[in-house]
Amino acid sequence: MKQEIHPKYYPEAVVRCACGNTWTTGSTVEELRTDVCSACHPFFTGEQRIVDTEGRVDRFYRRLQQASASQTENQAVAQELEETENSEQAE
Repeated sequence: MKQEIHPKYYPEAVVRCACGNTWTTGSTVEELRTDVCSACHPFFTGEQRIVDTEGRVDRFYRRLQQASASQTENQAVAQELEETENSEQAE
């Protein structure tokens, strides 16, 4: 094996998650940082949490609320039309 071509290996490298969880592992980097880990990832915790990227989830929920509001308005208008038609037929 050639000498001095491999990176230095750190057997006690520290991994830090954004949630505060830390653990040690072997790596060629002395300290690693990550956004999610097995302690906070929704798949492992069973939580219903969405990891938001660039506000896409918020934008989706706004559109969903607007669509449901307009659908409710459409249903109310249709119900009023039915009532007026029924009252006209009754006369």
